[in-house]
Amino acid sequence: MYTLGINAVFHDSSACIIKDGQLLAAAEDERFTHIKHGKRPIPFNTYEIPFHAIDYCLKTAGIHLKDVDHIAYSFDPYLIIDKENANDAYCEIPFVPQADSNTHQDKNPWENLFISAILHAPAQLADGWPHHLQNRFHGSKVTDWEWHFVNHHTAHAASAFFPSPYHNAAILTLDGRGETSSTTYSIGNGTEMKKISEVPLPHSLGLLYERITTHLGFLHSSDEYKVMALASYGNPVFANDFREIINVKENGNYTIENENLIERFGPTRLKDEPFTSFHFDLARSLQFVLEETVLKLVDWLYEETKQTNLVMAGGVALNCVLNARIRDLSKFENVWVQPAAGDSGTALGAAMFVDINERNVTEKEFVMDHAYWGPAYSDQEIERFLKWAKVPYRKMENVAEETAQLLAENQIIGWFQGRMEFGPRALGSRSILASPIDPGMQSRLNEVKDREDFRPVAPVVLQEDAHLWFKNAKESPYMLFIYDVLDEKADQIPAVKHTDGTARIQTINQQQHPEYYQLIKAFKEITGVPVLVNTSFNTLGKPIVCTPRDAIECFWTSPFDSLIIGSYLITKHEDKKDIGRYSNLQKVAPFA
Repeated sequence: MYTLGINAVFHDSSACIIKDGQLLAAAEDERFTHIKHGKRPIPFNTYEIPFHAIDYCLKTAGIHLKDVDHIAYSFDPYLIIDKENANDAYCEIPFVPQADSNTHQDKNPWENLFISAILHAPAQLADGWPHHLQNRFHGSKVTDWEWHFVNHHTAHAASAFFPSPYHNAAILTLDGRGETSSTTYSIGNGTEMKKISEVPLPHSLGLLYERITTHLGFLHSSDEYKVMALASYGNPVFANDFREIINVKENGNYTIENENLIERFGPTRLKDEPFTSFHFDLARSLQFVLEETVLKLVDWLYEETKQTNLVMAGGVALNCVLNARIRDLSKFENVWVQPAAGDSGTALGAAMFVDINERNVTEKEFVMDHAYWGPAYSDQEIERFLKWAKVPYRKMENVAEETAQLLAENQIIGWFQGRMEFGPRALGSRSILASPIDPGMQSRLNEVKDREDFRPVAPVVLQEDAHLWFKNAKESPYMLFIYDVLDEKADQIPAVKHTDGTARIQTINQQQHPEYYQLIKAFKEITGVPVLVNTSFNTLGKPIVCTPRDAIECFWTSPFDSLIIGSYLITKHEDKKDIGRYSNLQKVAPFA
């Protein structure tokens, strides 16, 4: 039984496909369309379906859309439709909502447009596909499959619990918004989940974080991780302001005051204005009270469930500093966060929820032990493209050893290997790698990627050596927790030590990604350091690269030193260029 999962309602549009409980493929649409986050979360583009991600999933499964049995869409519009008008043929959409000064003041004027777009998603999927993707969509009808609208937070909860390594766990979802709630508490047992409480909208820690993101001059629903990084440079001098805004109640509940941020904190910073200590302190205060608040919620959840395991999802669960506080200070013994914890992961959660219920499964059948669910390209496919594009290259005899030598020489490397990652982090398939030994490497990488100076870079470390370099480090394959860099090692890896002494580590083992693991092991043999800098293979405002074409375009328009793509080395050294040698290969068909 094939189940296709779709996230399309807000942002980070994505798709996944499951066959009889096993995940076959998952990807964000942005990797194919080159539009960061897929789209902005506004009502006018709610109708957009992640056709390219769906096409990739169908291709991986080797099927046509009409071969899918169930489609799970991670939002249920029937939870927010006005019951009195639910069966009406038409709904009211305004021309000039500002002109209506007397009615509908408590309702988003575009909500009907938003809901209508979701209700028509099945028809849009059946006949709205782009022309160039028709092979896997043409001829499909809405009657070919059974469509399921899945509660947004149920999808988040399912994405956290069902692929986790635990049979029993408490489940916490912390997101900006869903249909009617922002936060949910559940308990998972085998293939069953039971919700025990929720926090209703408009009260939302995620939306408050988004508002401060905007106030600090960043793009909301996108740049919240920059606020988290900025916080490390400040002091929580506005903590009491946020304690007045966030009111923690009984039973895991809380409320958020709809504060006028300009009146309380002054003018909004514009995008290119310089950062001051005020901005650092504001970010730190928000982060500090977020951690303080969520720890209270987690303590309540522990007392309610008495579970030893906690799993989390929702956009707030991508906050690795918060996750580390929960790991270190809560009563839960184990904390697991799914790598695509934001909205993109709801495609996975919705699909698993429907798959389990439709097949009446009673035992968990799948554990997500890596994030590599995207497209891969063979050496033959890569070489074919390099020849066609007349890109000079050399096939490497030993990829790990030769790449490690380039890194030891302080080169910045584009690294393109295996299946692309699902989720926002580059984890060694589509990464930019560098040596952590050079103290100036962080600023070099920020310059190469055209990023803000305050942004840290993160390390990848051999799993078996992690505890020797980072305090109390355990397996952490998804860069979702921070650890303190051990004092005695800090001078050896200065590039990855953040200003607060921490690092957002990724551990790697042979089973998760053999090529990546062997590279770091080879680097250790040369330098004695089992650590590399790992940042995403992209530049400012662009999604992580997906195809060989994306990698080549990013490489040649950015000041990286070399690109390792499959078994092939491409450098920018003039003496290695020999474009003319490929002039007789123009008849080779284009690829990717």
